[in-house]
Amino acid sequence: MVLAKSPDDLLSVAQITQMSGLEFMQGILDGRLPGPPIGAQMNYTLHEVCEGRVVFRGTPEFSVTNPMGTVHGGWYGTLLDSAMACAVMTAVPKGSAYTTLEYKINILRSIPLGTTVDCVGVIDHVGRSTGVAHGEIRGVQDGKLYATGSTTCIVMNISGKKN
Repeated sequence: MVLAKSPDDLLSVAQITQMSGLEFMQGILDGRLPGPPIGAQMNYTLHEVCEGRVVFRGTPEFSVTNPMGTVHGGWYGTLLDSAMACAVMTAVPKGSAYTTLEYKINILRSIPLGTTVDCVGVIDHVGRSTGVAHGEIRGVQDGKLYATGSTTCIVMNISGKKN
């Protein structure tokens, strides 16, 4: 996966709507399309993509801790939002896009710094106007469940054509 380093590296909306959401996500995974810049800031990358399911892999570092030295809740939320919303994107048709309307997370335990985790997002439903998904963060080595989440996304036809 190649992360975008400037706004010029990102695709335009017109370019994005020329492919399905699954094609878009697969293009990011295989490096043909630029990945999200936030991944570099938060130390996670797209790891797997298939229809209805996305996995991001990441490792929290000191830069994402709170004043107590533990992983900030925003890191959990950002990772879960990415996985769950991108899972919705895999079911979005050509000519459409999505954005997160709301998401909720439940942090079950603190992730020790340096622990590599997988964040899996799975769709529950994607229709013409909404997508719903759930996700979880688990340790790659220890298998522990660190957090869960759910999201609702809006699906928008931005091509102007009827789907």
